[in-house]
Amino acid sequence: MELVVIGVVALLASGLTFFSGFGVGTLLMPVFALFFPVPLAIAATAMVHFANNLFKFGLMARQADWSVVAKFSVPAALAAVIGAGSLAFFDGLAPLWQYTFAGADFEITAVKFVIGSLIVVFALLELSPRFQALAFPARWLPVGGLLSGFFGGLSGNQGALRSAFLIKAGLSKDAFVATGVVSAVIVDAVRLLVYGTAILAGQFTQVQAIALPVIVGSICAFIGAFVGKRALQKITLRTVQLIVAVAMLGIGSGLALGLL
Repeated sequence: MELVVIGVVALLASGLTFFSGFGVGTLLMPVFALFFPVPLAIAATAMVHFANNLFKFGLMARQADWSVVAKFSVPAALAAVIGAGSLAFFDGLAPLWQYTFAGADFEITAVKFVIGSLIVVFALLELSPRFQALAFPARWLPVGGLLSGFFGGLSGNQGALRSAFLIKAGLSKDAFVATGVVSAVIVDAVRLLVYGTAILAGQFTQVQAIALPVIVGSICAFIGAFVGKRALQKITLRTVQLIVAVAMLGIGSGLALGLL
């Protein structure tokens, strides 16, 4: 059953990433978290996210603006190391609170609270017309890379910030999407290296357990990316953003409250 759920979510989320900064990294991670510890779920999602972005990289890399990639992605890669290391730090902290609700016991851990809260914050930003209108001048690209990379390394939530800083870089619609994909590939590669040493190395048995779900999720994400690329010119961006943001609010709240 878990393979079916992971596969369906990966397919849908992958297609959505062409139209919103959110998708695979945000919607698939809570599904993995239903079956695995949160840090391992984030690492597993990062693997699917990386494989999916490599596929999209092959589809759209020629349309990327490499000068923008250099200004944005180098700082993002450096900050992703710090963000990914912070995930391991929060995972090592003691539970914040334990409570009983409807006869069931729940536990709010530091890592779930932090990740869930970040998802809620980014969802609210996605729903905010003021944030949607926010666009930083091109000279702020390195700063945007630092912020996007840090939060990408910590939780995988990097799309909203990346979009806000890339939107004023003078890119066409296709170049905007392609440049974002290239930047995401770089951040994913860096954070996977950190996860591999800080998280996965100590949980080898569980790493073996996520191998098949990661493969299924990656294949379904490829299909979603292919369909999404074909529909790029046909879907209203704002509609997709709203749908994803509402889903994120529910997911993030559930994590922060220890329900997921």
